[in-house]
Amino acid sequence: MKNTRIEDLGLRNEEALAVSQLNPQSPILNPAIRFLGIVDYEPTWRAMQQFTAQRTAVTRDEIWLLQHQPTYTQGQAGKPEHLLNAHNIPVVQIDRGGQITYHGPGQIVAYLLLDLRRWKINVRQLVRLMEQAVIDVLAAYAIVASGRTDAPGVYVNDAKIASLGLKIKNSCSYHGLALNVDMDLTPFSFINPCGYAGLRVTQIKDLGASVTPAQIEQLLARQLLALLAAHKKESA
Repeated sequence: MKNTRIEDLGLRNEEALAVSQLNPQSPILNPAIRFLGIVDYEPTWRAMQQFTAQRTAVTRDEIWLLQHQPTYTQGQAGKPEHLLNAHNIPVVQIDRGGQITYHGPGQIVAYLLLDLRRWKINVRQLVRLMEQAVIDVLAAYAIVASGRTDAPGVYVNDAKIASLGLKIKNSCSYHGLALNVDMDLTPFSFINPCGYAGLRVTQIKDLGASVTPAQIEQLLARQLLALLAAHKKESA
């Protein structure tokens, strides 16, 4: 994967030093933030699988921020009828939950490679945390959004602006969320997004906010870290 940058956004220098001096058996609650640029879907997915398979008790958690080349991804329970016409866009069968969705440039994807035991968080809580991170990011641009209990994701006036999907293996997560920022939404019309016929989709650009994907990925990374830290503190 190209254009990799790694930043520690979660801790001040002295806090990061304290974490590095923990006993090797202690959880490392300081995820590395990796900015990967625009990358192909399948190699990134395989890299997540490999990272998760090779984890140990002291492997540092990571959050990857990136954009994908145009790709449809079909979840484990995905039904083929929800793909109406691929229009030569690659379709990748993957191991997350959920139905079909679309990824493309201008959409910020956050992959959360976390040991859930360290954070004392379950899958439902992590899904709500990801939704809240997106809601908070949108609120910074005066966009009012909400989640739905019947259909995970984030919505603005019943139009979906962010989709979510996770895979849990040995209590560790990968996959994550996708937030539409400034992209071509046309490919969503060739599918039933997330398995819902006629579901409208939207993006930050169309809601009146002047912002770049790079700005959104920085803010999203910070908000994910802040909410993880707050959850850990509350569950201690």
